[in-house]
Amino acid sequence: MKKAIVFGGAGFVGSHVADSLSAVGIDVTIFDLSPSPFLRPEQKFIKGSILNADDVREALKGQNYVYHLAGQADIGIGLKEPQKTLELNIMGTTNILEACREQKIERFVFASTVYVYSELGGFYRASKQACELIIEEYRRQYGMNYTMLRYGSLYGPRADDRNLIHRMIKQALTEKKIQIGYGDDEKRDYIHVHDAARMSVDILSKEYENAHVMLTGYQQITRGELLNVICEMMGGDIEIERTAPASENMQGHYKYTPYVFRPQVSRKMVAPNYIEFGQGLLNVMEDVHEKYAVA
Repeated sequence: MKKAIVFGGAGFVGSHVADSLSAVGIDVTIFDLSPSPFLRPEQKFIKGSILNADDVREALKGQNYVYHLAGQADIGIGLKEPQKTLELNIMGTTNILEACREQKIERFVFASTVYVYSELGGFYRASKQACELIIEEYRRQYGMNYTMLRYGSLYGPRADDRNLIHRMIKQALTEKKIQIGYGDDEKRDYIHVHDAARMSVDILSKEYENAHVMLTGYQQITRGELLNVICEMMGGDIEIERTAPASENMQGHYKYTPYVFRPQVSRKMVAPNYIEFGQGLLNVMEDVHEKYAVA
């Protein structure tokens, strides 16, 4: 049986990736700072920090595939705490890569972001770009096989208040209002986390070895349209409360597209079937309703 370790496997995306790996018969170990509330009986858990090279090296023994979804992934925090963001994302990644090199793992899978195409995203984006360059150099120097996953805007169950759709639906269900900044024409291609997790396992095929793969949604929607859809699905009696000017709300984030011209090719992965956006929103509503025991 093949084995995979998921760094950051207790989190929103990582826990779903771990479950998708288990679903195809891979023996899964989750490595994180805190125990996973989503741990399955057949999965193992190791508590540790990616900044501790000894913890990482010990956890990697006997693994075939390594998924790196740990680190600091909040653009706002990255702008406020650049040193912490750069240390965790870059040095943490390097610790994992060194252990991978020693263990001669079959594939290193790195969770990057579509912001690597942008000049926005602040130190979060800069750290991901640096990590991609370091990973490519490990390939050149040591022949290490990798796949870079550039995730777009994710939504779905197990998210927390850092996730826009989760936050909006939670407020709508529990408070009958949504607090949000201006900038209703901001556009995103949302992808359900179940689809993203499933494709994060599909990329273990030879076709995606040493490739950069984009995992984004299939339906582009503005934030204003998203507000209207959620309010309509909730019965139309949701108050919209504006909390910040557009310039403050958008700091570090892109408005219409993350892309600026860079001579680097990436492949967009498209699943033959996927969760339709409306059904996905209902899925989040059910998750929030159950989690917060909304009457």
